[in-house]
Amino acid sequence: MASRQEATDLQRALKACRGSFASVGFFSMFINLLMLVPPLYMLQVYDRVISSRSADTLLMLTLVVIFLFFVMGLLELVRSRILIRVGNRLDTMVNQRLYSAMFRRSVMTQGQQSAQPLSDMTNLRQFLTGNGLFAFFDAPWVPIYLGVLFLFHFWLGVFATCAGIVLLILAIANEKATKGLLSEANAEQIKAQELANANLRNSEVLHAMGMLPGIMGRWASKHHEFLAKQSQASDRAGALANTSKVLRMLFQSMILGLGAFLVLEGDMSPGMMIAGSILMGRALSPIDQMIGSWKGFVASRSAYKRLNDLLDQIPAEERHMSLPAPRGDLAIETVAAAPPGVRMATIRGINFAVPSGEHVGIIGPSAAGKSTLARVMLGLWPTQVGSVRLDGAEIIHWNRDELGPYIGYLPQDIELFDGSISENIARFGEVDAQKVVAAAQKAGVHEMILQLPNGYDTVISGAGGALSGGQRQRIGLARALYGNPVLVVLDEPNSNLDENGERALSEAIRQLKAEGTTLFVISHRQSVLKHVDQLLVLKDGQVSMFGPRDQVLAQFAKPAGTGRSSLAGSNAATGRKSGSRLAAVQGGGNSTGSDSQSSEQN
Repeated sequence: MASRQEATDLQRALKACRGSFASVGFFSMFINLLMLVPPLYMLQVYDRVISSRSADTLLMLTLVVIFLFFVMGLLELVRSRILIRVGNRLDTMVNQRLYSAMFRRSVMTQGQQSAQPLSDMTNLRQFLTGNGLFAFFDAPWVPIYLGVLFLFHFWLGVFATCAGIVLLILAIANEKATKGLLSEANAEQIKAQELANANLRNSEVLHAMGMLPGIMGRWASKHHEFLAKQSQASDRAGALANTSKVLRMLFQSMILGLGAFLVLEGDMSPGMMIAGSILMGRALSPIDQMIGSWKGFVASRSAYKRLNDLLDQIPAEERHMSLPAPRGDLAIETVAAAPPGVRMATIRGINFAVPSGEHVGIIGPSAAGKSTLARVMLGLWPTQVGSVRLDGAEIIHWNRDELGPYIGYLPQDIELFDGSISENIARFGEVDAQKVVAAAQKAGVHEMILQLPNGYDTVISGAGGALSGGQRQRIGLARALYGNPVLVVLDEPNSNLDENGERALSEAIRQLKAEGTTLFVISHRQSVLKHVDQLLVLKDGQVSMFGPRDQVLAQFAKPAGTGRSSLAGSNAATGRKSGSRLAAVQGGGNSTGSDSQSSEQN
């Protein structure tokens, strides 16, 4: 994990935008100086024009004021456009790093499949480009307005200062009263949104079994908690904001009364009275504006904190020196590992080596650690102890974008993505038509794709659209075989396949063998296991048996109590559990028993 003392990418991006923020402050200086024009104009009209009854003076003053207001409008426009471009620049500098961190968190941390960071980035950008930020640039100029009021009269300055302090206290009270509630409300909103997204991904199951009322009740509970906390925070903020608004209007009226009294006493002119009221309104405006935009400020502050935490927890991947193209030699050296976030190791003491071109079948009961081992072999999940080496180099030392084309992976849960079938098979890189067709033919799915309305150009959704589970699995297999990878891992590749799909899978495995591709396949069906060279049996997260397929099958075929196998780590109990299934594989007989349990998961 990166040190908290090191700046995150977001902080560095904001630092890179300092020059733009300085420009906004520079323009704000002139805008706030020009804000003195209205009170000074009123001062001149009341004290000079009316007393002298000079229409020429009024005309000249009016023309000057119109010109200055035109300049102020241009400066406001420039300031606003600078902030909009700062927001876009900030987004452009961070979005790829943010997307990568969000993606890696979903791989490394179970239950963190959320696009909330992108929403947080949008909230932060919108606040930086909105009117709420202007109050923070205008607030430093409040003492200037108060100083002018002191020049008009001491008591005008004192009154405006006291009014400003009262409004500032209200702003601080607003922060104290709403900070915790708004943070809790935002957290509840995120939970409710993530729950709704998860429910939508399983809408068919919910609808088919009438689960919608119960699931909707769970979502409604979280949503109501969000609404309750947000309403409570909004009530408090609204009460303080309205109090601030009423007090500001009251103070502006009261300063007119104070100015009138001072005029009657002969201490100041009527023009100063009117100008003083306008100046105090301008002095108090940033404070009042900050109170009004406080909710947006708190939301953007929370978004900024979440983004910083994410970028700090998921540091940018370091680039390693490029390595030669791998051959497919894989070595697992005394590995212990668990799903991210789980302390107790799911697999432990795993130690074996497979030369390139070997085909290994992985079997074992449910929760034996098969899928965990598959993810660890591919470098998706880190090891707690030991290392995974590909061609002698630790797999974490490969640059993933360089290693990826040499890896083929078919997980249990097939995920296709929005786009055409050809794009999905080509892994959303540059579509090479010959390689796409070759991968489809190798997976035995070419003819099926040609039967679709637009063939390889058929657009599918992330859930697969109208494709059946078997079609999705076969397209996923074609994606895994795209580009002739040297290492292929198939996790229950035939769980959704019919008889034709099984034959196509067997043919693909034979072709991978002819090409010298290293293959690991998790399955219990004879149509798959009869093609492997070695069998690895997992039980309780440990290697129970590992060796040539026929020897392992022979060990399983031994009756209970006839002695232990010479294979390292053999386990008679495991043999008794799985003997019938593996005996069918060995003999090439009826596979009904194995088929019924083909969907064993980790």
